[in-house]
Amino acid sequence: MDRADIVHENFSRRVAAGDLPEGALPAGPLTADQARAIYRAACLSRALDRQARVMQRAGQGFYTIGSSGHEGMAAVALALRPDDMAFLHYRDAAFQIARAGMLPGSDPVWDMLLSFAASADDPISGGRHKVLGSRALMIPPQTSTIASHLPKAVGAAYSIGLPRQEHALLARDGLVVASFGDASVNHSTAQGAFNAAGWAAFQGAPMPMLFVCEDNGIGISTKSPVGWVEANMRGKPGVTYFAADGLDLYDCYKVAVEAAEFVRLKRRPAVLHLRMVRLYGHAGADVPTTYLSREEVEAEEAQDPLLHAVRLLDAAGVMGRAESLAAYLAAAEEVAARAVAAVQRPRLHVASQVMASIVPPLRLNAARNGPGDDVRATLFGAEIKAMTEPQPMSRLINWALADLMLAHPEVVLMGEDVGRKGGVYGITQKLAARFGRGRVIDTLLDEQSILGLAIGMAQNGFVPLPEIQFLAYLHNAEDQLRGEAATLPFFSNGQFSNPMVLRIAGLGYQKGFGGHFHNDNSLAVLRDIPGVILAVPSTGADAAMMLRECVRLAREEQRVVVFVEPIALYGARDLLAEKDGLWMTTYPATDRSIGLGEVGVTGAGRDLAIVTYGNGHLLARQAMAGMPEIDLRVIDLRWLAPLPFAALEAALAGVGRVLFVDECRRSGNVSEALMTWAAEAGLQRFARLTAEDSFIATGPAYAATLPSVAGIVAAARALLG
Repeated sequence: MDRADIVHENFSRRVAAGDLPEGALPAGPLTADQARAIYRAACLSRALDRQARVMQRAGQGFYTIGSSGHEGMAAVALALRPDDMAFLHYRDAAFQIARAGMLPGSDPVWDMLLSFAASADDPISGGRHKVLGSRALMIPPQTSTIASHLPKAVGAAYSIGLPRQEHALLARDGLVVASFGDASVNHSTAQGAFNAAGWAAFQGAPMPMLFVCEDNGIGISTKSPVGWVEANMRGKPGVTYFAADGLDLYDCYKVAVEAAEFVRLKRRPAVLHLRMVRLYGHAGADVPTTYLSREEVEAEEAQDPLLHAVRLLDAAGVMGRAESLAAYLAAAEEVAARAVAAVQRPRLHVASQVMASIVPPLRLNAARNGPGDDVRATLFGAEIKAMTEPQPMSRLINWALADLMLAHPEVVLMGEDVGRKGGVYGITQKLAARFGRGRVIDTLLDEQSILGLAIGMAQNGFVPLPEIQFLAYLHNAEDQLRGEAATLPFFSNGQFSNPMVLRIAGLGYQKGFGGHFHNDNSLAVLRDIPGVILAVPSTGADAAMMLRECVRLAREEQRVVVFVEPIALYGARDLLAEKDGLWMTTYPATDRSIGLGEVGVTGAGRDLAIVTYGNGHLLARQAMAGMPEIDLRVIDLRWLAPLPFAALEAALAGVGRVLFVDECRRSGNVSEALMTWAAEAGLQRFARLTAEDSFIATGPAYAATLPSVAGIVAAARALLG
């Protein structure tokens, strides 16, 4: 017999016999109506868990991670306001049901059944996954199992204290709640989020963040050491610790109210540590007796929170045992009856349906006149005159950032050293002085927290421009892009989004500095994420105009954009000879931009086209000058995800041969996609020149593994025979 059926029969039998577990008497501010609401949410949550298993056995449902044992979260829901954004653990169905009961017109049972059935009518994911979530209930869907949603929850909480933006969702006096399991406490992502919240609060920054740890004592099959969670959480600087019995709805509500009031009034973070039990095993076909003794399993089941609820409601005079059992059985009947209709609802079947929400919907923004010339003149001062003279890329990016921040008050920068120092390479110099520390945020040294801050702020109406100092550092936090930022529109059917422009200093060719920690020539992880746009400029003017387009994509199209700035080109001045200054450009007028998918073309040669990007563009132009006998053109891709195939095909019209120059490694990078496209498009003669499958060395060998001018010339001549 399934464990769910055993727990169900034991509940009915024990309630009927009055065989209830011992515990404290009901105490606290919970009213009779609230207690009934919590119990009903708990019963519905339990019934949904059982129904999910029935549906899976019948081939009508597809995901059975359940909430049984965690029904105390219904009391937490009632201790909060419905407009407090909730980033929920996957065992928190009772929370969503209880919150739905606070808003007329909500139907959480039907919504969750549609989710179990993977129905296209599922109001949160549109049939893409079994997730908790609701736009109306301020519950963004989470797919995290390792607390990777905590950094963005911290970011959302931090954003509440900043000036309210046009698309803000969170109330000025609101808070953010994020729940997670005891095993997730040990993940670096969770530890980073606790630390970031405490770090901000320690310095006096508003941080209305409530962490809720649902401690059932086990992570899948590995037990948490007794007392570990409390020892870990109680002493964290800047984070206040609360604890309650999640099996006792009165105690849980009482302490949750205290914790929420502390966070809301003090604007400081807190953790609410709740004792829970886990019933039925981890998920699906998981059999708990394969890693726990039968005695341990039965001891947990004996502490069923619904049994405790019946005892407490009876003792409080709210609901007798017979009435409680009747309510429990009625909930089961209601869920089973409605499931019959839910499994008949349509499902997704074709790729276009599944992919429809990868790109979020357009977002209308209020019309603005923009800053006048006098405002710009005051901001830039003497730099206005310098804009008419050729400048290196670094300076043009700085001016573009300033203009974007001037035009759009929702644009906010954040990252390590971006403030007073102006970043490692000075790209953000003067911006903190010009716009203040609220818009140019010096963060702690934690890439997960930087991206989490950006994601959370984006969900509250901001357009963040987070900075990662070096491309190699992104790998500390890439799951924040893949698992959180990019998937939110997908799993919310476009109802939630976190638009941003992530700036990363990257690629190779730095002379004698840094080795593989500060030079990284792999973009594979960025090109592999559905929906993410990847831009790589090669000249200062292009960088400014592409950055404007990237911000437009974030503001208007709610896109997640990654803007990789080639470090070696920040200060590049010369093209063919020392001090010729030909690689520098003037600052383009503020109304000029380069659209997504627009490539750059130099020359109109018909013998050969060199297709490249980033540093490769400079090298190709230098090689072009060294091959005057060859009639060629150079094409700068600019946009690497999605690759601009339509524009590339047009730019190659009339060319006999094509050489792809890829400064990234031979395996897993841009050239592989370009070679595949060339073959599928029917190009007759094409080849590629790439970097070696190697890390980058420091010192004189900094470019030994990378494409060179000489290498391009040799490859071009070989292709031409």
